[in-house]
Amino acid sequence: MYKILFQIFMLHLAMLCIGQKSFQPKQVDFEWKGIVYRKEYTGNINLHTNGYSLAFNSGKIKTYYKTSYYHVELGYMSDPREQKQNRNIPISFTKISQSFKFGKQNSMYVLRAGKGVKKLLTDKAKRRGVAVGYDYEVGPAIAFLRPYYLELIYNFEQDGRFYNELRSEKYTIENAGKFLDYNSVFGGAPGNLGWSELGIVPGIQGKLGLFFSLGAFEEYAKSLEIGIMGDLFIRKIPIMVETQAISNKPYFLNFYATFEFGKRKN
Repeated sequence: MYKILFQIFMLHLAMLCIGQKSFQPKQVDFEWKGIVYRKEYTGNINLHTNGYSLAFNSGKIKTYYKTSYYHVELGYMSDPREQKQNRNIPISFTKISQSFKFGKQNSMYVLRAGKGVKKLLTDKAKRRGVAVGYDYEVGPAIAFLRPYYLELIYNFEQDGRFYNELRSEKYTIENAGKFLDYNSVFGGAPGNLGWSELGIVPGIQGKLGLFFSLGAFEEYAKSLEIGIMGDLFIRKIPIMVETQAISNKPYFLNFYATFEFGKRKN
């Protein structure tokens, strides 16, 4: 009797095991996965179509896919029509002409600040791999204009003799004829001139880029970024002297490449 009951019990247990479905808990895919650090401090070396800059970023890692950051940058902007040249005029044995850029009116330096967001597009390589993403940024910009000085040749007569004199001058309406006369240019003036005469032009700036990060959440941040950037000011920026053939504009659009490096912290 007990043997029959035992066989019935074992048969019933076997049927339950066959009919039972295995249950696997659903894996929760949080955006917080892989995050070890919460803050990011990086520096940038930027090269763009018409200049270069150095920058600092302070970022907050919100999720694996998203980092918000504040950005400050100081750089130099040139005009594509600038051409460095040297006349090599032997005015005297004690003076050698320096290279210059004919027709240049101001040297332009740009201070940019902004708030931006970086977002990852890939779910790979949290460590020791390449993660791909994009970022965008917008904020204020200030252009600092330093007058560009040339050494100009002035000829004069004294006591029946002719002399040459060099004068360091910036562009003005009064000396426009002399400043834009190529044969009157001896060369570039010393680089310490013009710093006390800085002009300021406010504006806005923005950028959109694609970055490639080496190990998105390693302690040390390393990435390469390419993209497009723009600056818009409240008036024309006179880098070159305006003529019938040359006109200035209040905006600049450049392609850029950036190498970013820094460190992440908790």
